[in-house]
Amino acid sequence: MTTHSDAGFYRPLYWASVVIFFYLILPAICIKWIFRESFSDYGMCFKDAFKYYRLYVLMLVVMLPLVIYFSATESFLKMYPFYKVAPGDSLFPKFFIWEFFYFLQFIALEFLFRGFILHGTKHRFGFYAIFFMMVPYCMIHFGKPMPETVAAIIAGLVLGYMSLKSRNIWMGVFVHCSVAFMMDISALYRKGALGGHNDML
Repeated sequence: MTTHSDAGFYRPLYWASVVIFFYLILPAICIKWIFRESFSDYGMCFKDAFKYYRLYVLMLVVMLPLVIYFSATESFLKMYPFYKVAPGDSLFPKFFIWEFFYFLQFIALEFLFRGFILHGTKHRFGFYAIFFMMVPYCMIHFGKPMPETVAAIIAGLVLGYMSLKSRNIWMGVFVHCSVAFMMDISALYRKGALGGHNDML
């Protein structure tokens, strides 16, 4: 983690693995063996997954120019991608392995917040379960660039509402993975890792 020549690769993989364990595996164990309920009751079914796809596409269209704009800021370039690729280094295979784990942790994240927490509390709080879920979701963004933290409030509310209406998390996973990939690619381009200009200079 600290002295290996590939420590910068293993550290983010460890982080993603911890997120997957605590956000996905432990809640899944609770649902299956403690609550003895179905995963479909917590947003894991695919039925009506694409019911509100137009809204999700609109979210991506709105996010694209924002990602391009903020990818030029110093705080953004310091943060992303979590796996640092130096100019001239090959993206294959480490960057693609990292993106795979990165996407898996987004499935875990959506499952915890828009699945386990939201659908686990909706019977008690109804529509207000969205706000109950949004607070800790915003808190996990503390320490990230301020625009991203503020955007997490809006995204948490919108994705929560969509999950509540469609009773699944999968379009939220799609949006999260798409935006994250755009952010990483934009950051790599700005840093010159894709052959573009280096905005860090």
